[in-house]
Amino acid sequence: MQKDRLSEWFVPKFGSQNFRLSIGILFLPYTGMVISFAIWGSLSVESSLDRIVSISLLYFFAIGISAHCLDALGSKKKPWGDMSRSKLWIASIISLIISFSVGLYYAFLDSWLLIPIGIAEGFFLFTYNLELFRGKFHNNLSFVISWGILPVFAGAAIQSNSISVETIIFSAIAGLVSYVLIVTSRNYKELKRQNADYKIYYKKEVILKITSSVVIFSTIFFIAIRYL
Repeated sequence: MQKDRLSEWFVPKFGSQNFRLSIGILFLPYTGMVISFAIWGSLSVESSLDRIVSISLLYFFAIGISAHCLDALGSKKKPWGDMSRSKLWIASIISLIISFSVGLYYAFLDSWLLIPIGIAEGFFLFTYNLELFRGKFHNNLSFVISWGILPVFAGAAIQSNSISVETIIFSAIAGLVSYVLIVTSRNYKELKRQNADYKIYYKKEVILKITSSVVIFSTIFFIAIRYL
C-alpha cells in the first residue's frame, strides 16, 4: 500500500528528500493546468502580456503553493509524510498574501470583478483543502468550480473586467477537463492505495499525463502565436 506520494509521476526522482517534497507538493502539472485556464480567460478577451503574467503568478501562489499546503494540512492521511505543520501554515499564508495582493491591486485599479471571484476562490481554497464543514465541499463539483471555471473568469476579469461569450465557452471546456482530471485522479490514487497491479493504474496515470500536457503545451503554443 502506498504510504506517501513521493513515488508519484510528477515528483522528481533525483535530489534530496526535502527537494523532492518541495517540488512534489506543488503538483506542478495540475498547477500548470489551472494557470493555463486563467490564461485561457485572458485570451478570450482583449489582453496584455503583463496581465497574463500577473494572473499566472496569482494562481501559482494561490493554488500551486497555498492550496496544496492547506491540502497537506487538511488531509488525515498525511500524503507527504510528517511535514512541519508550522512551515506549511507559513508557506500557505505568505503565498496567499502575495496572491491576494496581486488581485487587489488590479481590482482597485480597474478590474473590480476580481473581488467576487477572489472571495469565491478563497472560500473554496479553505473549505475544499482543509475539508471544513465535515468535508461537505471536498467534492468534484467544488474542484471543477474552483480549479476549472473560476480561473477562466479571473483571467478575463483582470484583462477587461468583463466576461465574454468566449470566456463562458472556455470556462465550460476547462470545467469538463477538470472533471475528467479529478475523477481520474481519485481512481488513480485509490488503485495505488490498494497496491493494484501497475498495468491497471498506469492507464489512469497516462490519462493524467496526456490531459495536463495537452492543456499546458497548447496554452504555451497559443501564447507564442499571439505575442512572439
